[in-house]
Amino acid sequence: MKIMYVASEVAPFIKTGGLGDVAGSLPKALAAEGHEVAVFCPLYSAIPATWREKMTYLKNAYVQLGWRNQYCGVFEYTDDEVTYYFIDNEYYFARGQVYGEYDDAERFAFFSKAVLEILPDLDFKPDVINCNDWQTALVPVYYNLMFAGREYYQGMKTVFTIHNIAYQGRYGREILEYVLGIDDAHYRSGFMAMDGDVNLMKAAIVASNAVTTVSPSYAEEIQTPYYGHGLDPILRDCSYKLHGIINGIDQETFDPAHDPYLFKNYTTRTLKNKAVNKAELLAMCGLEGTDETPVIGMVSRFAGHKGFDLIEAVLDEILEEDVRLIVLGKGEWRYEQMFMEAKRRYPGKISASIMFSAELASKIYAGSDMFLMPSKSEPCGLAQMIALRYGTIPIVRETGGLKDTVTAFVDYLGTGNGFTFHSYNAHDMLHVIREACGVFKYNKEAWKKLVVGGMESDFSWKTSAKKYLEIYQSL
Repeated sequence: MKIMYVASEVAPFIKTGGLGDVAGSLPKALAAEGHEVAVFCPLYSAIPATWREKMTYLKNAYVQLGWRNQYCGVFEYTDDEVTYYFIDNEYYFARGQVYGEYDDAERFAFFSKAVLEILPDLDFKPDVINCNDWQTALVPVYYNLMFAGREYYQGMKTVFTIHNIAYQGRYGREILEYVLGIDDAHYRSGFMAMDGDVNLMKAAIVASNAVTTVSPSYAEEIQTPYYGHGLDPILRDCSYKLHGIINGIDQETFDPAHDPYLFKNYTTRTLKNKAVNKAELLAMCGLEGTDETPVIGMVSRFAGHKGFDLIEAVLDEILEEDVRLIVLGKGEWRYEQMFMEAKRRYPGKISASIMFSAELASKIYAGSDMFLMPSKSEPCGLAQMIALRYGTIPIVRETGGLKDTVTAFVDYLGTGNGFTFHSYNAHDMLHVIREACGVFKYNKEAWKKLVVGGMESDFSWKTSAKKYLEIYQSL
């Protein structure tokens, strides 16, 4: 099977979040199953020169976008049996950043149309086109409206993957003809319209042959008003083609036996070295503690939907316990200040690093005993799987991918791999934090079983890739 994978970011070339991780890992897993896979991504100026130097220039063409006739260069790079095609246009992509420009709708409309226009010149005729999030939502739309009738393009199937339904690509009606080059009749028919706006994600859901999202629970949740951000009636209408597939993680990258950022590497047979990472992490963060002191880690964007308002409500009660809290991330000023103020009031009990750092993140995953993710919504979540891989036990709210990957520990049954709570309630969260600390301190045998079980979990992309392939083949 020939699979075309289209994304606005692809690790390791360019990444701002989980989409980049998925686009960097899933195509490799699909190729490993024996399929021909091509990945398409914009050639941003923010892609490091070390990667750009390895790319080969193939050709250039011009892409009609509304009244504009825009240059499109194509560069190629092949690795791990996956071919990567980078779409070059300096006007759109030499911005120094990936998102957040005033003309994002036009930039990604150009990219979405360009990847279809250049296919005949690449001699790559995909059976399935899988695009991701609102930035590439116009791929199935353009395909249906402008390409499906052309002889070369006939028979291709489209799949649209929702990574976060909160970001939908909503714009005023005026962009439809002037920017996107789509007749206003498609607004009047309702196809491109929603609540008085042009909604790119809604159009992709309707236009695609199949829709996927990044966990089974999230697929159910987004069909409800609480989680659907207005798209729930559309998704209920399209539920026959909606599938939830949990993301995987790159188990070679996230491997405590080989992670170069750790103070000391370890396996299930050398767990004393995990204790070394804990001691060194505490020392590096300026915190006091012993092997018996529970260390809770957090690596996250500081955003409301990540559950930081719950932490705000009971942070004093958490820190009055015999615990240490180590936090890494940045985001909303309110939560950054919350942690900085807590450091002043509880010296020696909390460390907050207001930044992003892959090295410090690895050290926190390895050196913590528990990992806290009290999200209000979490489409999939990767951090809980990474934490388990490092033998750090997650404490999560039962939502989205957290619900699908973390099950509540039940001592007398010997089941579960973490600690969970259901209601979005700060004291429910506090209760399971205390429960986890109690097991850590007073039930060493059960705790070791949790640690070893987490480290031996299979969160690789292999299982997920097979589920994607089942959908592709069914189309």
